[in-house]
Amino acid sequence: MADRPQDAYPVTPDGSLPEQYKYNLDPLGVLTFAAAVTTKIRLGPSVLDIPYYNPVTLARRLSTIDILSKGRLNVGLGLGWSPDEMEATGADIKVRGARADEFIQVLKALWTTDPSEFHGKFFSLSKSHINAKPVQKPHPPIYIAAFAPAALKRVASMADGWNPTGLSVEAMAQMFGAIKQMAEAAGRNPSELKMIVRGNLVLRDKPVEKDRPIFMGTPDQIRQDIAACEKIGADEVFLELGFTHGGQELSNWEWWMEEFKPGR
Repeated sequence: MADRPQDAYPVTPDGSLPEQYKYNLDPLGVLTFAAAVTTKIRLGPSVLDIPYYNPVTLARRLSTIDILSKGRLNVGLGLGWSPDEMEATGADIKVRGARADEFIQVLKALWTTDPSEFHGKFFSLSKSHINAKPVQKPHPPIYIAAFAPAALKRVASMADGWNPTGLSVEAMAQMFGAIKQMAEAAGRNPSELKMIVRGNLVLRDKPVEKDRPIFMGTPDQIRQDIAACEKIGADEVFLELGFTHGGQELSNWEWWMEEFKPGR
């Protein structure tokens, strides 16, 4: 977390980064641990920022998690937004879109072919045997966090679904409709695309009445948001609890899981 970010954080009123950003475990390490101590729940990051990774090494690490979890991995990908993070990882923010297209192609090549081979502008892989392959066929589902038109087109043409966050229900409905239209134009079946909504939960004791962001408010308001997402075709809503008060306490997570479980 940059002490003085080059760009303002788009969510907070003053543009500062949340305190929670100062302490984060590596997501791939956590998922590997989670694979070992669970048997049913699906596992996945939301999201891994493509510019910070190499596709060959990432494909192997994700294959390992899918194997250890017996096929329970979802792969969430994004382009990143922070110039500070780009600088720290040696990424070039100017080519992140074009690089992402090749990156996903390399992932799929490594997961589905043997030997694997790829030659592009950003990545080149000579014919290689890179095993073992993921349990899920043809590969673990890929969900992309996307907002810009070019990124939405990437979802429509290359991904298994869309992973929006921070958008109103109306905006999600409109953008998911556009994704499905682009998928159909690309020769894909739009009904096979899933929308998995990430809700950054911020609980309040009293109802938030004016200009309420989605997933901020009382438990009843949060349940209304979940229902609204389901109504526009969301296949799943998962709540990010780390941004609300008490979100670092496991006991609170257990209570909230019970509070917001389907059918309550």
